[in-house]
Amino acid sequence: MSTPHDFLPVILQVAIAAGFVGVALAAAAWLGPKRGGRRKLESFECGIEQHGNARAPFSVKYFLIAILFVLFDVEVIFMYPWAVNFKALGWFGLMEMLVFLGFVLAGFFYVIKKGALKWE
Repeated sequence: MSTPHDFLPVILQVAIAAGFVGVALAAAAWLGPKRGGRRKLESFECGIEQHGNARAPFSVKYFLIAILFVLFDVEVIFMYPWAVNFKALGWFGLMEMLVFLGFVLAGFFYVIKKGALKWE
């Protein structure tokens, strides 16, 4: 059985770590420079000057393509474990993968038929 006395080193270590973080943040806020201004408050985009408003709307097609990429990418990832265990799975594993690929291709053809991949 463990007693509260057994957890004393863990509690002490957590208290010391939290105290160090608190002291370091307080010291940085107290001792650090306090220069502000319009230039400092601007967004920094990897050294590239800003053009226009950052809140400009994106086309829904962009997000649709991104979501479809993630969806089909994750489905294709499921093929890797099957390929690694191909011999152990035998004919049953092959049939299961063909059914899986049928569903993936059916979804892909549905997306193509709906025109989701047509960029205007």
